[in-house]
Amino acid sequence: MTENILTVRGLDKRFGGIHVTQAIDFDLRKGEQSAIIGPNGAGKSTFFNLLTGYHRPDRGKILFDGVDITSWPPHRIVKAGISRAFQVSNIFGRMTVHENVRAAVHAHAGVTFRLFAPAARFGGDEVAEALDRCGLAGQADTVAGDLSQGDKKKLELAIALAGRPRLLFLDEPTAGMSIQETEDTMQLVDRLNRELEISVLFTEHDMGVVFNHAQRISLLHRGSFLVAGTPDEIRQNELVKRVYLGEGI
Repeated sequence: MTENILTVRGLDKRFGGIHVTQAIDFDLRKGEQSAIIGPNGAGKSTFFNLLTGYHRPDRGKILFDGVDITSWPPHRIVKAGISRAFQVSNIFGRMTVHENVRAAVHAHAGVTFRLFAPAARFGGDEVAEALDRCGLAGQADTVAGDLSQGDKKKLELAIALAGRPRLLFLDEPTAGMSIQETEDTMQLVDRLNRELEISVLFTEHDMGVVFNHAQRISLLHRGSFLVAGTPDEIRQNELVKRVYLGEGI
């Protein structure tokens, strides 16, 4: 068994003549909560897309808990135990909160109907547990599109939990939120990391969020990781200050 939940070696991706990621090496330890920072266009979203199967790398390997998942399709990666929440809420706005999570539970289990048990009742315990963990039990019947931005992110996290992930990717988890919504969301992420031992990797522009909630921070710039370290090390690093000038460090 490896101590890393995620190991990336030599990950390379081009789009036409543009070299988006350049021979990236990256490690995430089991149980770690880590952040990736970098200017717009640094390659953060492309890196996440490569890790979750939405893009195929030109070169390199991606290992999840020691298993080579390079170029696996997204549904197979989810089945393996990796979930992702996107910057723009990826929910069914006309369905209720409960229906959104129930659909995710069914999709993960591959269930539409079971003999003697209608699909609508299958997975009820899993749905209830996910809603309770994410603080949405009291809004189960609320139409998802009517939720606040913060509660929509909580719903996305509840949907992600439907797959019982061991690794969770969060793309700008606090985008568009108020200060209180930001704090509530990140406290929830901290609890999921701590109580369920889910490893977390997130991208974020709010440096207050990064410094307060990441155990390790990596700077991505022009498709390459330039430096990685603890929040204190990153805060004092001159290269980070120079590359990320104006972004709040």
